[in-house]
Amino acid sequence: MQNIEPMTLFGYEKLQAEVKNLKMVKRPQVVKDIEEALEHGDLKENAEYHAAKEMQRTIDGRLADLAEIIGKAKIVDPRELEHTRISFGSTIVVTDMDSDEEFTYTIVGGCESNPDLGLISFGSPLAKQLLGKEEGDEVKVRLPGGEKEFEIDEVKYVEIVFETH
Repeated sequence: MQNIEPMTLFGYEKLQAEVKNLKMVKRPQVVKDIEEALEHGDLKENAEYHAAKEMQRTIDGRLADLAEIIGKAKIVDPRELEHTRISFGSTIVVTDMDSDEEFTYTIVGGCESNPDLGLISFGSPLAKQLLGKEEGDEVKVRLPGGEKEFEIDEVKYVEIVFETH
């Protein structure tokens, strides 16, 4: 089975814009930097040359990563999904049963996640354990920081805000 990477159109366009920027702006600039550094002569002690080559490897590596992610991308419109159970694009309100603290999360694609905004990756440990659950369920989840028990207070779809201006 092919490994798919669900994401919204926002996430897909964000990745495409990054690829375009890397190919059209950053990489050509690095090639120019390498050419200029070569003019300085001795490569053994040419810090500019080595820094530019390292940057080129970093950019090429990121382009390869992006090509793989985009190749697995499946654009999902969360407005079209049922949100009676937790699924991609669901916004959920949970209460930590130990601390009574309330948290709101929205499940998004990996490239769209932003924990500061409550956007958690579809592939994150928390999201994986919440998928398919519904309002009123109590769930024990294993997280890197230990086990937590949550009550699911609400499962809904709301327009996803990916960035704050």
